[in-house]
Amino acid sequence: MTQADIVTYSLVAIYSAMAVYALAFISFALDLARRVSEAKVQAAAPAVSVAAASGRGSTALLERTDAPAATPARASRSVRLAMALTVIGWVLHVGGTILRGVAAGRVPWANMFEFSLTMTAIIIGVFLVVQFWQDLRFLGVYVTGFVTLFLGVATTNFYVAVAPLPPALQSYWLVIHVFVASLGTGFYGLGAALSVVQLLQARRESKGQRPLPAVPTPERLEALAYRLIVVGFVFWTFTLMAGAIWAEHAWGRYWGWDTKEVWTFIIWVIFAGYIHARATRGWRGSRSATLAIVGFGAVMFNFTIVNLYFKGLHSYSGL
Repeated sequence: MTQADIVTYSLVAIYSAMAVYALAFISFALDLARRVSEAKVQAAAPAVSVAAASGRGSTALLERTDAPAATPARASRSVRLAMALTVIGWVLHVGGTILRGVAAGRVPWANMFEFSLTMTAIIIGVFLVVQFWQDLRFLGVYVTGFVTLFLGVATTNFYVAVAPLPPALQSYWLVIHVFVASLGTGFYGLGAALSVVQLLQARRESKGQRPLPAVPTPERLEALAYRLIVVGFVFWTFTLMAGAIWAEHAWGRYWGWDTKEVWTFIIWVIFAGYIHARATRGWRGSRSATLAIVGFGAVMFNFTIVNLYFKGLHSYSGL
């Protein structure tokens, strides 16, 4: 089997994963639409109860309004199908990423295209693994939608043929530094997703609307986001330190104010501020959620705009 054959199989696997993720996204979206519909029905129930009770007295009113709201006892068929499709898509995704590495004869995260494959595979992987401890299926629309869109951008705009590594990347630090950065990005991405849902749930509560069924309270969502972001921050701190050590090996200095280095540090400062403000300044609610989303936005800016439009010693990362 030639290198060209392996590259072809890799792309087929990635395109297949995108198609399966798209189907999973549709299934998650159908489940979300069902939940929104249920919430509207439950919100209208008290009004119906009052109208019905007006002709029967206060006893009927108490009987109707004191009844607990119905919540789904188990996941719907749509969400179970969506999770199964997500697992299938992830297997294809990981397979395509591994084949890319086999074709290149190295780890598959040496340029923007390969990093995109690895980073999105980690996001899906973390999403699936966390299910064993915490039900995060309500994030399915965000996760599968984001990954499908990002893979589409990567395959159309970031794709490059397999090529030898530049001298600066011919180091074991490529394996360590970039992979840990991928892990940090994955955890930050899920933390930002939880923060978005937190803001949506809080907005519904502020308007007096019922929260979406099977979705945690804003306080619970905030706590989950905080835990994921703390894990991501640990990985990002190691990324910053490992990058400095690699820079000393490759260029003879630990820090040189390169654009990529500066933005990596800016991201670290944003999330350090998020953790510090939440732990010591009592930041809760929309302020912490917004800061988490801003931090992930900075990560995406660093990966896309900085890589593509800013010149520096890290220009090879935009290949």
